[in-house]
Amino acid sequence: MTTARRLTPGDEQLALDMFAVMVAAFGETPEPLSDEYVQQLLASRSFWAVAAFEGDRVVGGITAHTIPMTRSHSAELFVYDLAVHEDSRRHGIGALLVDTLRALAADAGITVVFVPADADDDDALAFYRSQRCEESPVSIFTWDAASD
Repeated sequence: MTTARRLTPGDEQLALDMFAVMVAAFGETPEPLSDEYVQQLLASRSFWAVAAFEGDRVVGGITAHTIPMTRSHSAELFVYDLAVHEDSRRHGIGALLVDTLRALAADAGITVVFVPADADDDDALAFYRSQRCEESPVSIFTWDAASD
């Protein structure tokens, strides 16, 4: 049986396991995270890390960040990453992660959860379109903070 829950202080090793699943899924080269850094992440109420488990094994995860609004006393939740271990894909784990995050957000009084997806990432687009959501046509622009 697959379960999912939000990671909290004390779950540092589980967080590292979840981050490793994400790094592998995205083909990234990680830098080592210090224990202090992971502890700070998990202690932050604005950082959300929800891990999926098959038994004691972390098989996926979703990370998100709370964004306080300035038009009202509210917040929205920005999903940053979602990944499932390649051996566990196509078993509903991604949907379980999204559903768990949405339920936790609702419990926290957050009514909007959103996620960007690259226009050329067909798998991500198909997955998110299957998740009972509204698609918004939007472009995201990025720049280096230190650029001239």
